[in-house]
Amino acid sequence: MIGTIVCSKAGSDKGNFSVIVKTEKNAVFISNGKRYKLSSPKKKNPKHLSFTNTTLKNEEFKTDKTLRKSLAIWCSNIK
Repeated sequence: MIGTIVCSKAGSDKGNFSVIVKTEKNAVFISNGKRYKLSSPKKKNPKHLSFTNTTLKNEEFKTDKTLRKSLAIWCSNIK
């Protein structure tokens, strides 16, 4: 599940794509490299997320810069 690209369905980040960087029992932590950095990801309920079939490799979200770049490339390919 870590590395999966998700789209937020609710909250202040509604409609934005992020990557799951950590999981807990009833929550996941997402980051997009800009507003939610890897050092301080946003805690989110999985029912408020729309999961894609795309999973990034570990080196594609090692830093905030590589995460932003990977998400930008992925978003440009789906449009």
